[in-house]
Amino acid sequence: MASRSTTNFLDLASGDLLDVPRTPRSLPRVMTVPGIISELDDYGSNDGDSESSSVCRERKIIVANMLPLHAKKDGQSGKWCFSLDEDSLLLQLKNGFSPEMEVIYIGSLKVEIDASEQEEVAQKLFDNFNCVPTFLPSDLQKNFYLGFCKQQLWPLFHYMLPMCPEHGDRFDRQLWQAYVSANKIFADKVMEIINPEEDSVWVHDYHLMVLPTFLRKRYNRVKLGFFLHSPFPSSEIYRTLPVRDEILRGLLNCDLLGFHTFDYARHFLSCCSRMLGLDYESKRGHIGLDYYGRTVYIKILPVGIHMGRLESVMNLPSTFAKVKEIRDQFMGKKLILGIDDMDIFKGISLKLLAVEQLLRQHPALRGKIVLVQIVNPARGSGKDVHEAQKETYLAAERINEAYGSNNYKPVILIDRPVPRFEKTAYYALAECCIVSAVRDGMNLVPYKYIVCRQGTPLMDEAMGLQIGSPRTSMLVVSEFIGCSPSLSGAIRVNPWDIDAVADALELAITIQESEKQLRHEKHYRYVSSHDIGYWSRSFMQDLDRACQDHYSKRCWGIGLGLRFRVVSLSPGFRKLTIDHIVSAYKRTHRRAIFLDYDGTIISQSSIIKTPSPEIISILTTLCNDPCNTVFIVSGRGRSSLGQWFASCEMLGIAAEHGYFIRWGGTSEWETSPLSSDLDWIKIVEPVMKLYTEATDGSCIEPKESALVWHHQDADSDFGSCQAKELLDHLENVLANEPAVVKRGQHIVEVKPQGVSKGLVAEKVLSRMVDSGRPPDFVMCIGDDRSDEDMFESILSTVSSPSLPSAPEIFACTVGRKPSKAKFYLDDTSDVVKLLQCLASSSRPRPRQLPQMRVSFESVF
Repeated sequence: MASRSTTNFLDLASGDLLDVPRTPRSLPRVMTVPGIISELDDYGSNDGDSESSSVCRERKIIVANMLPLHAKKDGQSGKWCFSLDEDSLLLQLKNGFSPEMEVIYIGSLKVEIDASEQEEVAQKLFDNFNCVPTFLPSDLQKNFYLGFCKQQLWPLFHYMLPMCPEHGDRFDRQLWQAYVSANKIFADKVMEIINPEEDSVWVHDYHLMVLPTFLRKRYNRVKLGFFLHSPFPSSEIYRTLPVRDEILRGLLNCDLLGFHTFDYARHFLSCCSRMLGLDYESKRGHIGLDYYGRTVYIKILPVGIHMGRLESVMNLPSTFAKVKEIRDQFMGKKLILGIDDMDIFKGISLKLLAVEQLLRQHPALRGKIVLVQIVNPARGSGKDVHEAQKETYLAAERINEAYGSNNYKPVILIDRPVPRFEKTAYYALAECCIVSAVRDGMNLVPYKYIVCRQGTPLMDEAMGLQIGSPRTSMLVVSEFIGCSPSLSGAIRVNPWDIDAVADALELAITIQESEKQLRHEKHYRYVSSHDIGYWSRSFMQDLDRACQDHYSKRCWGIGLGLRFRVVSLSPGFRKLTIDHIVSAYKRTHRRAIFLDYDGTIISQSSIIKTPSPEIISILTTLCNDPCNTVFIVSGRGRSSLGQWFASCEMLGIAAEHGYFIRWGGTSEWETSPLSSDLDWIKIVEPVMKLYTEATDGSCIEPKESALVWHHQDADSDFGSCQAKELLDHLENVLANEPAVVKRGQHIVEVKPQGVSKGLVAEKVLSRMVDSGRPPDFVMCIGDDRSDEDMFESILSTVSSPSLPSAPEIFACTVGRKPSKAKFYLDDTSDVVKLLQCLASSSRPRPRQLPQMRVSFESVF
């Protein structure tokens, strides 16, 4: 029977309900909202389940493609037998949690379970291992994992584009739908067991990148982290993915995103900037992205290894025996070790070419070095894997024929499942370990090699080494793998440069013992202190910190399907209702109305920037009400504003952020006396021209009192970088000038010191008070950063003790976003609709313009 949670919008849209067994009855029922039992519980509230009244405590829910289990069917009983996979990273990360912490795993099994057995198996796995299986249908599993994950995401994330059918599969919409369906099933399983107010969810790797969207849609405040174990490609590669936005938005529905290296994080941030227009900033050492009021934090920390697990394998008798066998086999030879999966990104053939070059250039090394290459079974299948396998064997055969003999083979390929104790023995005996992957998310082989070279007392005894004696190790690692930045003592190479890799191997073999020892000690200190427990503990600590403000803000969801996201804003922030403001408007008699222009009463996306006849009519009606003082406060120049609103005789206009002001249609423009010195323009203009010439797509907008540098049409990353540089440059050269430099959305503006929209609002309100007409109604509507000055100014001015009573204040921003305003309207059409309602409630009577005549000098 399909669980109720699977019947969500995705399934309804596709018309297909997947027959997925629900999670066992013994799981605790949860409350998703205080006092309301989740609709996921269709067993009823009187089922006698004692767990429903138990005290909730925090749990960690680990979600990954595969569960950390081995599965085997008993030949006699026909029953499934399961055991924990002690080598699984998912199991080992529990090392960073307290022993009392309950950890639940959600994922698939590596074997297919018959539908008739699934319910029994699910109960058994939860009771014995705290594991919840997803049981994806076989066709869905194939299209999801072998299809979209392995044939499309995996190559793309490793910088391989399907330029032609022979080199990768083109995007397939059906495979994408399978990916989404599988992610939905995983999310449903989480929803069945989660206590959203207490539990933390940690999702792992590229298989489940849209799962966060489903989970965030159901629980807006869920504590949700994600760690990507693969590389994240540069924006030039990633942007080719047709579903790029959906995946980015899925990841952004998390609270914390983890990457192995800064390069991977930087590529992700670049994609968010270029494709979604999101900027990031560093907040007290933590990188954060503002996403609709939520801060999505970025964590950069490579995963570690489980020291205890590796040391326990080193102490096995089978390991000691294998060490002796290998040492006898390669007596008098220096062992170079490589351990890689068989796939096209591991660079095995490049490694063999480097060994061939080494033997060619250094004949003295022939007969003295051996490369043992352990080839792990391929995780995927296809033409590329077969070609890589064929190339590897041919290269090894060629090298052995050219430089080997009857009793000596310079290259030994071990292409079979190799038990851990045997790998450990090779690690312990190898003089050098080489990883030549052309692209790899992390690769823990170097870490394991370092720990095994350090040894244990029992291993030392078996190898005939003195306990505590100095240890050595040498690493040759590709600069394109995730662990490379953390191994500062390794010899880093470009695996494509065969000569450089050969030279690195020669150096690693011949370098002095004292230097080998120093490099080893440095690496061991890092690896032993940054183990998997440290990694998981650090990630969860940062996740808790990222979620600490969840319940201090109001949240609501917007967007359909995979474009869903949560808007998170301050508790007092709410939509301005027409009934509310019209009611206040009607009962007040001294009103101040401040309106921004672009983005407020005219859409930013509109090609036509002139006000419509409807806008002119509304403003005229508002201005003709003797109770109203109406101002347009804009960054635009006075010539365009004066021309557009010439027919609104009673309308006040503040142009260029208040540098110019006109109190009515027949008044003269007056200039702010605060900053009449504009000589700084001669300094600013050549600097801006320099950046304009260097930044394709940028331009300068000259104003009478300001200069604006626009980079909206430039490359987003380069334009943003240049804007930061220009900001710093101008702040330095204008340090002693009466001008300020401000950065806005795609602009850098230099304007006179002391001039702002906030000052306009402050002085107009003060003048109303001085003239015996203290405002009892103040409305201010704007959409960008410069309007925040008005909101702040209004709130501070009306709290002044000079006012006989506090007016009703309606500071309103356009769009749901963080703001100093207490209200919002969705868009410019809402603004126009509101103004129309206010105009309809006005009492227009002719009044004399001199009543509103105020000298600019007296105000400023």
